[in-house]
Amino acid sequence: MAFLQVQFFSDVLQVASTVNVILPEPKQGIGIKASEAGEDPKVLYLLHGYSDDHSIWMRRTSVERYAAQHNLAVIMPAVNHSFYTNEEQGERYWDYVAEELPEIMHRFFRLSKKPEDTFVAGLSMGGYGAMKLALTHPDRFGAAASFSGAVDMFADLKHIPAGRQKGLERIFGNLKKVVGSGHDLYHLMKVNAKAEHKPRIYVACGDADFLHKANLKFVPEMEKHGWDVTYYEEAGVGHEWAFWDREIAKFILWMLGK
Repeated sequence: MAFLQVQFFSDVLQVASTVNVILPEPKQGIGIKASEAGEDPKVLYLLHGYSDDHSIWMRRTSVERYAAQHNLAVIMPAVNHSFYTNEEQGERYWDYVAEELPEIMHRFFRLSKKPEDTFVAGLSMGGYGAMKLALTHPDRFGAAASFSGAVDMFADLKHIPAGRQKGLERIFGNLKKVVGSGHDLYHLMKVNAKAEHKPRIYVACGDADFLHKANLKFVPEMEKHGWDVTYYEEAGVGHEWAFWDREIAKFILWMLGK
């Protein structure tokens, strides 16, 4: 695999931006089988969590090795604390990730443009981002995954610490108005329930994770609205990288039907 740190000017963010990219090669080197050749690579947009950046998936997992045998490119952007959202008081990270970044990546690299070859996944905050992308633009993705995702942040605002509420208000504005808006995954799953094309959804969470209850609630709601959801739960697992390393390996095989 080729590993690139791509630095470019984002017109949406009006700042130099960095994205980590993994690209398949016909010959991989010692210990890794050759990838399939000929067709434009499938592409996975892999999203980081709240306290991380574009480098974290490469540093904490073996995602490069997992992608190597499947002619799979992996795009890993950085969005700071934005929740992959056009911030109320800040930057237009939703426009960046949903619109500008794919256009730039396809301009820079030879990647498949087929929806069935395009995937998105993320952990925690990135799980929210992945679900938001898949539920807002179901026609663009073949599959999407949330690992320990923040899938229902706004159901019970009184349990959000005051300090965290201020940060979320900077991003989303009045939190009482988020429910039923384009930021609300429950709203999005209903609005696009009858979309002509909908991606397969994969949700995974440990039963010791502080987001476990939110994920348990999220999955049956998705199914009720006709989304094809696969749920995996692991006993004794919290919010941790060992779990996410296992899950990204599993998801790559699952999304490719292997």
